[in-house]
Amino acid sequence: MVPFKSLFLFLAFLSVILSGFLLNRNHHSRDGQEPGWVSLFNGKDLDGWFPKLAGYEFMEDPYNTFRVEDGVLKVSYAEYDTFRGEFGHLFYKKAFSHYRLRLEYRFVGEQVAGGPGWAYRNNGIMFHAQPGGSMEVDQRFPVSLEFQLLGGDGSGNPRPSGNVCTPGTNVYIADTLAGQHCIQSSGPTIEGDEWVQAELYVDRDRIIHHIIKGDTVLTYSRPEIGGRSLPEDYPAEEGTPVDVGYIALQAETTPTEFRKIEIMVLD
Repeated sequence: MVPFKSLFLFLAFLSVILSGFLLNRNHHSRDGQEPGWVSLFNGKDLDGWFPKLAGYEFMEDPYNTFRVEDGVLKVSYAEYDTFRGEFGHLFYKKAFSHYRLRLEYRFVGEQVAGGPGWAYRNNGIMFHAQPGGSMEVDQRFPVSLEFQLLGGDGSGNPRPSGNVCTPGTNVYIADTLAGQHCIQSSGPTIEGDEWVQAELYVDRDRIIHHIIKGDTVLTYSRPEIGGRSLPEDYPAEEGTPVDVGYIALQAETTPTEFRKIEIMVLD
């Protein structure tokens, strides 16, 4: 027989858990957010987000590249006269390991003068990234994985969105180490300025899925340190598994807008 005191404590504990669940469920139903999803962007300012531009110290953004207007987080080049290599990243304040991330993005306007051709309607979500404050002043991209977001160039040639690029990292496709810097997805070529939903499923270094418009367009696993763009004095050795890191939105010369940036932590 279970002692009365133990049974009482168990029921009290269960009551607290259920009460918390109901409060949480009611909170989500009031603000319209689905249970389990947490917003990383408040729609008003860049609270919790910090910029790093190549050529500048962490948290310096003299051109207001990253800004919030009309409830949208924007990558803007309105204050640039020309681009001089200031590739930018906006880091969220916390690191994550096992989660789902989703957001909506779209490309708007013209590429900034001086931007390289390959960066036309090209942006990305960096994840499992090194801390922004640990980047060298002139470092263009963090050691990370990139969920590459592409838009069509009007030529009729495929430019699928949802690729992976690997600055300072390598990944495996099935059981094969992929040597190329960027791996093409089966995603669609998206022309125009429409809003597109992109989602990541990240399970540490076990499995990663890229999802565009609800369809899984790329799957890979076992990300590790190595490959191109690895800084010479990077503190982790080549082959080190990459199973945790920061999320950052890119600024890669094309004006881009982001909204509905949400995460579901699965740990």
